[in-house]
Amino acid sequence: MEKHIAFITGGNRGIGFETARQLGQLGIHVVIGARDKASGQAAVDRLREEHIASEAITFDVTSEADHKAAFDYFSSRHGRLDILVNNAGRHLEGEPGVEHRYSTSTLPMRVLRDTFEANFFGLIGVTTALLPLLRQSAAGRIVNLSSILGSLSLHADPTSPIYAMKSAAYDSSKTAVNAYTIQLAYELRGSAIKVNAAHPGWVQTDMGGRAAPMGIKEGAQTSVILATLPAGGPTGGFFHLHDALPW
Repeated sequence: MEKHIAFITGGNRGIGFETARQLGQLGIHVVIGARDKASGQAAVDRLREEHIASEAITFDVTSEADHKAAFDYFSSRHGRLDILVNNAGRHLEGEPGVEHRYSTSTLPMRVLRDTFEANFFGLIGVTTALLPLLRQSAAGRIVNLSSILGSLSLHADPTSPIYAMKSAAYDSSKTAVNAYTIQLAYELRGSAIKVNAAHPGWVQTDMGGRAAPMGIKEGAQTSVILATLPAGGPTGGFFHLHDALPW
């Protein structure tokens, strides 16, 4: 029985690496996308120490050339892709819970553009590039890393736990990811491909910062759940673990 093939963007550290580890522990062959070749290889070496089948490719989510190169790699080496975890992203507005660099009205346009380039446009670019290979899978799964900070309902609710946690560029980019998730899931309805958005939680990573309450192991679990959904599982949803979140 052929192993499933998974591609995790930004998979050399943090939630991405732990997602690769947990998928690998399930017997899935994982391919890590990392901007730096040495960092990607170091991640593979760590996984192989745990007897997890893995590879790494040099991959920058903002590079259209890298999107095409990833397609060529999977097409020639595996002939298909079963799981795409769009994990790569950035937060440029200070350490969450510790530092807040900009208000909504003082947010520099370069920060907004750079955030959207990685978190939204890059995500769409690689998904579009790899979709023909996901169509070759008997059970394709696309997991878009979002955040509860992308929830319009919760941001507008004065009683919600995120009401005062405003980072205009990052939050807006994740709201856009949620919208794209719904649109793509609708297009692929009736196919074997499921598309969902994941809120990993507020996790202790370089991006999550020192104030985050969750460990990385728990933070990867939502991505793993959505990457391995059964045929009767949901599509076009927004989840933390098994719980649906409000848009």
